[in-house]
Amino acid sequence: MGNEPQIKLEAPGAADTYRRLCRARQLIDDCYDLPLDLKQISSEACLSRFHFLRLFRQAFNKTPHQYLTQRRIEKAKELLSSSGLTVTDVCFEVGFESLGSFSSLFHKHVGHPPIAYRAIVFERRLERQRKVPACFLMMYRVENFAPAKS
Repeated sequence: MGNEPQIKLEAPGAADTYRRLCRARQLIDDCYDLPLDLKQISSEACLSRFHFLRLFRQAFNKTPHQYLTQRRIEKAKELLSSSGLTVTDVCFEVGFESLGSFSSLFHKHVGHPPIAYRAIVFERRLERQRKVPACFLMMYRVENFAPAKS
C-alpha cells in the first residue's frame, strides 16, 4: 500500500484553461491567412498576452507565433502541390506579407525553397504514374500522365 504511485490532482480550473487555449488555437487554424497578433489570439482565450503566451507554450510546446507559422507552411505546402498558383500568390494566400520571409521560412521548415518543393512534388507524382501502365491510365482518364519509358 505504501508504494502506490500518488495521483497528482489537477490545478483548479485547468480544464477550463485548456479549453480556452484550444479555442485560441482553433482561431489560429481558422484565420491563419489573416494578420493575427498576440493580442487578438490571447483575447480569444480571455487571458492577458504574456500569461497566455506562457500557458500556450506549456500546453503545446511552441509559441502561438511558431504554431501560426507552422500552420501557414502546412497550408502553403498543400497549395504548392495541388494548385496552379504562383509562389507569390501562395505566399499571400496563406497570410505572409513578404515573399522573402515566406521563402526563407518555408526553406527553413521544409528543407527546400517553395519552387523546388513544387518541382519535387510534381516529379514524385510523375514517378508514381510511370509505375502504372499507360493503358490503365488512359482507361480511367487520368490527366497529365507520362507513359512508362521502354
